[in-house]
Amino acid sequence: MGKAGRFACIFTPMALTIASLICLIIVGLGGTNKNDSNLNGFYFFRANTTDININPSDLNIPSNPLTDALINQTTSVAKDVLDVKDFYHVSLWNYCAGDFENGKDKVTYCSPRKNEFWFNPVEVWGLNNTNIDQLFSKELRSGLHAYQQAAKWMFIVYVVAVVATIVEILVGIFALFSRLGSLATTIVSTISSLFLIGFALTATILYATLMGSFNSALKKYNIHGSLGHSMYVTVWLAVAFSFGAGLFWLFSSCCCSGRSNRIKYGDQSGKKGTYERVDSPYGHREGPVNFQSGPGYQVPHHGVPLNNVGDRGTAYEPYRRADV
Repeated sequence: MGKAGRFACIFTPMALTIASLICLIIVGLGGTNKNDSNLNGFYFFRANTTDININPSDLNIPSNPLTDALINQTTSVAKDVLDVKDFYHVSLWNYCAGDFENGKDKVTYCSPRKNEFWFNPVEVWGLNNTNIDQLFSKELRSGLHAYQQAAKWMFIVYVVAVVATIVEILVGIFALFSRLGSLATTIVSTISSLFLIGFALTATILYATLMGSFNSALKKYNIHGSLGHSMYVTVWLAVAFSFGAGLFWLFSSCCCSGRSNRIKYGDQSGKKGTYERVDSPYGHREGPVNFQSGPGYQVPHHGVPLNNVGDRGTAYEPYRRADV
């Protein structure tokens, strides 16, 4: 297998690694642009507050003619007081909120991007100065605290996975020239895959748990949580691509040497040469050759025993190769 075969052997794991990196980039871009409907579809968790049912009497609002009138109004007025949107999408860096228009989601706001972001409904929904946050169950409170800690770990693992995948691509370039390069790339790929699996598992378990807490603790407020299908498909595709790339990197470190298997005629050292005439083992006599024939005539041996000629083991070659 020559260099062309080596390139073909490296192309597959390199393409899978790049595909994994693209998936990770899409995960990071989710929720970063409120005007991009495609990116807004990538989120880990969705809180649907369209039919939220908040009793205005639970709000800690100072008593005055205006607020007393508000308390007697409908739930929609209470939503306007708290500025609660119809839905909230939680992504890696931030959250986005919006309303339903003509049966479709319309994102109207995305929070500033933040490292180790976690979604705090008490703060986002403006419940800090009300009595409603005290109505949250102990289970939800403990769940939010665990979610805050796990979100930090998930973000760190994501960053390490992205960096390791980029390094894998860079090191993979050297794999084109030797199997030792493939071995080094296999090691980096293993690290990348481990962190990717850690990120995918953490995100899946974390937000599945958060969804369960939301649906059990906030059911009486008609607040429902759900997971983002597109986001998790992308995350686990990144894991699959990375795992597949690791297997092919390992295969390329064992096979696909890049050396040619063709056996060339002549000297394998690559030296060029010519052929020159050699002396006959039967000797050579100057002067005219006296050809004789007749009964009982024997050809002279010129001092070369016939038995020695027979012991050479190979046929006599009148030419030999001379390196130049």
